[in-house]
Amino acid sequence: MLTKRENLLETIHGGHPDRFVNQFEYLHMIYQDPYDLTDPYPEYGQKNITNSWGITLSWPEGTPGPFPVHDDAHKVLKDITEWREKVKAPNVLFPESDWEAAIKETEAIDRKEQFACVFIAPGIFERLHYLMGMEDAMMNFYEEPEEMHDLIKYLTDWELQFADTLCSHLHPDALFHHDDWGSQRSTFISPAMFDEFILPSYKQIYGYYKEHGVQLIVHHSDSYAETLVPEMIDMGVDIWQGVMTTNNIPEMIKKYGGKITFMGGINSATVDHPGWTREEVKAEVQRACKTYGKRFYIPNTTQGLDMSTFEGVYEAVSEEIDAMSKVMFE
Repeated sequence: MLTKRENLLETIHGGHPDRFVNQFEYLHMIYQDPYDLTDPYPEYGQKNITNSWGITLSWPEGTPGPFPVHDDAHKVLKDITEWREKVKAPNVLFPESDWEAAIKETEAIDRKEQFACVFIAPGIFERLHYLMGMEDAMMNFYEEPEEMHDLIKYLTDWELQFADTLCSHLHPDALFHHDDWGSQRSTFISPAMFDEFILPSYKQIYGYYKEHGVQLIVHHSDSYAETLVPEMIDMGVDIWQGVMTTNNIPEMIKKYGGKITFMGGINSATVDHPGWTREEVKAEVQRACKTYGKRFYIPNTTQGLDMSTFEGVYEAVSEEIDAMSKVMFE
């Protein structure tokens, strides 16, 4: 029997996996780094928690994650031309003693079983609209492109500095990085605009991680982003996590399998809701596994961590994936 790590590699390289990769099982997420430990973040149900960027976040009950508060009193950046005065990147340089917990956690990971994975959220695009609001961000791509380029460079430089501290202290071999690039039906910006503003930053960021020992780049975007798959491949993404069924997953596997793997295919909204039932979870997992197949695909809900909004859903999905492995990998 292959280890979780070996089975993942067989799956993404088109080899001979002996079962489905079961959701996030192949990653050990490291949350003990000093930045994550000290950056304020709302818990489920909490409101108006201000993080180290000055962004205020709330996590309403019944929703899958927090989102920034953008009323007039809380928006960080109201005028893009003032970003140099208003946007202050937080410190990521900590005393060596502050890294002890993360180093201890990392050293305990069995890397034959799992990848030692660092976690980054939000990414470049999301941090832009976290700072100024979605509407202003969209308008500024058109009306203030030079300022947006400069702000993106500032955010990218901060991410690269953070990457350096993570790689030098923890030596991870995987990165799980969030950045939602679309709604359920469309990307937020066109591929041409993405190529101009966003792609160069990710080629730098993901390139840095790859150059410093990270073997596996997993990018989360629970959205439609089918038209950006060539860009994901270009920037070095190995697994797109969160791929929704509004994307043509069979066609993407056929076209891009071997260059990138698709993780998702079970929309969280379909199974993760009040009153969910085991029967509907089973039916959805069976549909996904039978439709998308054994290679270049990882069955998973589209939420961006190993969790669910409503208790028991993630675990039920995992159990049904194991059941399908027994059926399809005899």
